[in-house]
Amino acid sequence: MTNVTPSNVVKMEKKSDFGFGTQIRKSPYFDATVRWGATAFSVYNHMYIPRDFGDPEQNFWNLVNDAILCDVAAERQVEITGPDAAQFVQLLTPRDLSEMAVGQCKYILITNADGGILNDPILLRLAENHFWISLADSDILLWAQGVAIHSGLEVTIREPDVSPLQLQGPKSGEIMKTLFGEGIMDLRYYWLRELELDGIPLIVSRTGWSSELGYELYLQDGSRGDELWERIMAAGQPFGLQPGHTSSIRRIEGGMLSYHADADIGTNPYELGMERLVNPDMEADFIGKAALQRIRENGVSRQQVGLVIDAAPLKGPNTSFWSISHHGEVVGKVTSAVYSPRLEQNIALAMVAVEHARLGTELEVQTLSGPAKARVVEKPFFDPKKKIAVSA
Repeated sequence: MTNVTPSNVVKMEKKSDFGFGTQIRKSPYFDATVRWGATAFSVYNHMYIPRDFGDPEQNFWNLVNDAILCDVAAERQVEITGPDAAQFVQLLTPRDLSEMAVGQCKYILITNADGGILNDPILLRLAENHFWISLADSDILLWAQGVAIHSGLEVTIREPDVSPLQLQGPKSGEIMKTLFGEGIMDLRYYWLRELELDGIPLIVSRTGWSSELGYELYLQDGSRGDELWERIMAAGQPFGLQPGHTSSIRRIEGGMLSYHADADIGTNPYELGMERLVNPDMEADFIGKAALQRIRENGVSRQQVGLVIDAAPLKGPNTSFWSISHHGEVVGKVTSAVYSPRLEQNIALAMVAVEHARLGTELEVQTLSGPAKARVVEKPFFDPKKKIAVSA
C-alpha cells in the first residue's frame, strides 16, 4: 500500500461529496465505511480506499489486541483462465510455481525484462486453470493483457467482480468461527476456500496485509457488499471488532512492502533480500529471467535495511523520501518511516548503498524536523518469524 500524502487524501466535507471525481471508483463497501466513521480516503488502483477512522495509533492497538475490518476492495483481481493459464502465470513471475496446488496462495513478484518489480501481489489458484492475481497498486491487468498478445498462449484475462475485505487481528479467528462454524479453523496459512455466508458467494483465504492472524474475504457479488460488511461487524461486536484501515505502523513493524514506496519498477528482488521469490535456474521461462541471472552474478549496489531513528516520536508516516547520509555523503533514502508505540521507537525501511547496510552502521537521516541519528537493525522489527500470522 502506498503512503498517504496530502495530495492523494481527501477529507470528508459532506457525506455525499468526496473530491476525486467520477473517474475514481467506489467499492461495494464505500457507504458502509462512511456510516462506520471513515473520514478520509486515498486512491489505490483507481479506487477509493479508507485511510482514516480516527486515531491511527488506536487503529493499531485495535488490530493487535482485538480485530479490525478493512475495505481493501482496491486490491483488484486479475483473473487468468484458459488451457494455458498456469504456463502464462509462470511467465509473469520469477517465483517457481511448479508445485503450487489448487487452493493455495503465494506471495509473488511480477518483473519486467530488466528484473524491475511491477507489482508484489498475492496469487490465488482457484482451479487447475483458474488464477487470481490480487494486486498491489499498479496496472497489471494492462500488463498481462499486453504480454498475452504475443505469448502464443491460450488464456483469457479480465477483471472479475471481486472485492476483498480484510478481517485482521488476534480475535479474527473467533469472529470467523461465529460466521462460518468450527470448520474454518482448519484453513491453513496461505490457503483458500470457497464459501457462502447467507447466500453471499465468497472466496476466503488465510492472508492479509498486517502480519497478524487474519483472513481475506473476496466478495464475488458487488451488489451485496453493504450486507456483507454489516454481517461481519455484527458477528464481531462481542469480540471488540472495529472498522479500520491497513496500519502503516504494523506493516512497517512486519517489514512488509508498500509498492511505490519501498519498491518500484527500478527495484529488483535482490536489493530487497527477496531471493527466495526468484528462481532464475528453473526450466520454465519468465519475463526478466536473463536480467535476474545477471544481477545475481554481479551483485547489487544497494540494499534494503531496517533503521531505528533517534528522534522525537514521528507524528505520522513519512510523506516524502528522506535522504540518508554517512559523514556528509548521501548514501540512500528512507522509504517508509513511522513511530511504533509498542516498540517505543521510530522505525523505518530504507534503501542504502551496500557498504552501509551492515547491522549496527550509524547513519544520519534528514527528517522533517531536521537531521537525526539512525542505526541499521534487523527487519522485521517485530515477530520476525511471523509466528503470529501463521498461528491458528
